[in-house]
Amino acid sequence: MSLLEAVVLGLVQGLTEFLPISSSGHLRVVSAFFGWPDPGAAFTAVSQIGTELAVVIYFRQRIWAILSTWTRSLANRELRGDINARMGWYVILGSIPIVVLGLLLEDQIESVFRDLRLVALNLIVFGVFLGLADRYARKHRDLEELNVPRGLGFGLFQALALIPGVSRSGGTITGGMLLGFNRKDAAEYAFLLALPAVFGSGVYKLADIGGDEYAGWGATMVGTVIAGVIGFVVIAWLMRFISTHSFMPFVYYRVGLGIVILALVSWGALDPQGGAESQQSRSDIVVTEETTGQEPEEDSEPAAGSSPEPAEEPEPTPTPSVDPVTGWEIDPEVGLPRNPETGLYHDPELGMDVDYDVSTGLATNPVTGEQYDPSPLD
Repeated sequence: MSLLEAVVLGLVQGLTEFLPISSSGHLRVVSAFFGWPDPGAAFTAVSQIGTELAVVIYFRQRIWAILSTWTRSLANRELRGDINARMGWYVILGSIPIVVLGLLLEDQIESVFRDLRLVALNLIVFGVFLGLADRYARKHRDLEELNVPRGLGFGLFQALALIPGVSRSGGTITGGMLLGFNRKDAAEYAFLLALPAVFGSGVYKLADIGGDEYAGWGATMVGTVIAGVIGFVVIAWLMRFISTHSFMPFVYYRVGLGIVILALVSWGALDPQGGAESQQSRSDIVVTEETTGQEPEEDSEPAAGSSPEPAEEPEPTPTPSVDPVTGWEIDPEVGLPRNPETGLYHDPELGMDVDYDVSTGLATNPVTGEQYDPSPLD
C-alpha cells in the first residue's frame, strides 16, 4: 500500500467511523473506485484503533467514572447500584455478541461479506431501518434506564456491523432508538460499547499486518494516526448535531450511495470484488520448491512479446544395419560389421577380421601388418 492510499483511507476511516454510514463499507468502495486493492479486514480493524482513541479522549471523564466506579463496586456493594458501575457490566455484556460472532464468521468477514453488491444492499436496507427508527420510535429513555436486556439488545445490533455496509454506529444507534433511547444517549452508549470490541479486534489483527496483507506496517500506522485525528473532530461535531437534528440526512446519503454502487456494478463500471483478488489470502499458497521439495514447473506458454525458443531436437539414434554377406550387425560409427564371436571388426574387402584402432580410425591388415583406412570409398 502506498503512502497516498494510506492517507486517503485514513481520512475516509476518520470521517465515516462515527457517522452512521459504515466506515468499512466506504473503505471498500473508495478502494474499488480508485482501482486499489482491497485494504483488507486487518487494515480496517487496526485503523479503527485510532478512531477509538478519539472516543477515549472525547469521553475521558465518563470513561474514567465508569472504570473507577465499576472497579470499586467489586468490593463495595453500595456502589453496585450506581449507573457508572452498572454501565461497566452492560458494556461487558453488550460486547459478547460481536466477539463470538466475529470469531465464528472471521473467514466470511474477510471474503464474501466484502462483495460490493452486499455492501450496497446493506447501505440501503439498514439506512431505511435507521430512518424508520429515527422517525417513528418513541425515544423517551436515557442511559439511567439501561438494564441487562437492553444492554444485550444494544450488543446484538452492534454485531451486525461485522458486515461491511451496516455501520457499527448506525446499527447500534438504530437498535438503541428501537429500544426507546433518545438519539444522544443512544449514540453515546454506542460509542462506549464499541471500545472493547474495536480495541480487541484491532489488537487481534495486528499479527496480520505486514504478512500476506496488502497494507504493511508503515501504511497502517499512517492511516491509523490520520483516522484518529479526523475522528475526534467528527465525533465532537456529531454529538452536537444530533442534539438538534435527525439522522435523515445520513439515511438519504446511504440509500443514494447504495443505488450508485449497484448501478456501477450492473453496468460493469465497478468490479464487485473491487480489487479483492489483488490481495493474496493466507490460503492462496504458491507451490514452490520450498514447499514441495521439487522445482516448480515452467510455464509452457511463452511470455507475450517474446519469441519462443526453438525446442532442442534429440539427436537421431543410428539405426543399425546388417552386412548382407556375414549377417553381422554393422557398427554405424565405424562402418564395419563386428564378429560376435571374436569381437573383432570384419573387413568385407579383405574378407577377414582385422584389428581396429578407435583412436586413429585405422585397421591393421592381419597378413601384411600394414595399417590402412577401412572406410568404404563413396
